Amino acid sequence: MSLNFEKPVLELEQKIAELSKVEQGNGLNIDEEVKQMQQKADKLLEQIYTRLTPQQKIQVARHENRPHCLDYIRALITDFTPLAGDRLFAQDDAMISGIGRFDGQACIILGQEKGANTESRIKHNFGMARPEGYRKSQRLIQMANQFHLPILTFVDTSGAYPGVGAEERGQSEAIAKAIESCLRADVPIISTIIGEGGSGGAIAIATADRVLMLQHAIYSVISPEGCASILWRSAEFAEDAAKALKITARDLKELGIIDEIIKEPLGGAHRNHKEVFKSVHDSISRNLGELKEKDSATLKTERREKYLDMTK
Repeated sequence: MSLNFEKPVLELEQKIAELSKVEQGNGLNIDEEVKQMQQKADKLLEQIYTRLTPQQKIQVARHENRPHCLDYIRALITDFTPLAGDRLFAQDDAMISGIGRFDGQACIILGQEKGANTESRIKHNFGMARPEGYRKSQRLIQMANQFHLPILTFVDTSGAYPGVGAEERGQSEAIAKAIESCLRADVPIISTIIGEGGSGGAIAIATADRVLMLQHAIYSVISPEGCASILWRSAEFAEDAAKALKITARDLKELGIIDEIIKEPLGGAHRNHKEVFKSVHDSISRNLGELKEKDSATLKTERREKYLDMTK
């Protein structure tokens, strides 16, 4: 998947690849030319990514090669054991849940998985959880309380599933109860917005002590397309909606909605998975170390005050 605004860089990178093949096939030494072109490509990429519009940030956040929840779990969590079902209705595959170890510390893991190909996207319902997914998260938060385990969540969803069946089974109630479970948790909760944080579907597992957000991720009360269709009766105004919604990490940090911005590799997380995994690991590790020093009463009080302050 290529992004339109990356076209000049992609053209340069294609030329670099072609030159490298010529050098290998003919024994020519054009290292200096390749090096200069690579430097030019990197500089151009940096210029582009420092001037991204909100609409372009959306494209980066939704990039198909961007690491997803299961990628972060494989990279950061050891001994991960999935836990399935809400004990009420069914298993929801959009909501990933389980227990594992982060730097040796046992933790409860929650997150939305969009899927990496057609088959997995259908299986995970494109990251849109149904009520049973949010009730499963409630069950795991209760487990975290019982066994005194920190909770790590990875947010990446366009929103909760809007289907008739989901509404019939109490989608809004399930989300509200999930938020309440987060607010009442006795243990530290760290939420990382890794891609798209959309609507109540994201907030359900992002009502945390610390909300971390990748530099080019987005977080909003509604998708820009949905906002445009309501306010302007046309999705053509999605770019205007994106600007008005203040969905970027920088805007949200200034508003006090998130706590920390995690820098992404040059050109976005989709270009260097290994580097972004390290950055996310370091941020979670530091914040978890700080939160573990606080008792449950302090955690709940500070968490409550944090979200009450946002309403003022």
